[in-house]
Amino acid sequence: MIPQLWKPTALSIAFNSKIKYAGTTGIAIRKWTMQEAVVDVQNQWRIQNHLGGIHATAMATLAESATGMLFGMYVPDTHWPLLKSMKVTYHQRAVGDLRAVATITEEQRTQIITQDRGSTIMQVTVTDSEQKEPIECEMEWAWVSKKRGGKKKQKEDSSSSSKDDEITHKERLTGDIQQVA
Repeated sequence: MIPQLWKPTALSIAFNSKIKYAGTTGIAIRKWTMQEAVVDVQNQWRIQNHLGGIHATAMATLAESATGMLFGMYVPDTHWPLLKSMKVTYHQRAVGDLRAVATITEEQRTQIITQDRGSTIMQVTVTDSEQKEPIECEMEWAWVSKKRGGKKKQKEDSSSSSKDDEITHKERLTGDIQQVA
């Protein structure tokens, strides 16, 4: 068992080892619950732009990581989570470090768990060290079945699939492994 104090660091290391570019960017998980994900990135030389601020791609990666973590918790193991579209509007230069806070609604959670495929726009706010919002983001995430074939084949496969996948996914969602304070 990991001590509570070390959980954010352990989750950050695990996340960054799987999501390679997030690791390059240096994403740090601060909070990860069933309703919210909070991630930070420090203004370090490796992700700075020519002005000394955090590069535009690192800002977008921060927002993508926060929304993807939260969205991915609800996607059944039988499906792929996919970023369908990303719209990022840059309003002003970011000052210092950045924090992204993503949230999910009950309606979105239900939709992801119960529908075979679909998409949803995840809410995320990115703030800098001065508590200003240098960027505005719209991240549309989709989920699709891992099974190949047309709708007819998917329908046949789903009728013969076991309930174990559903139970595993629902059990995972009721656990506290995602809870980081």
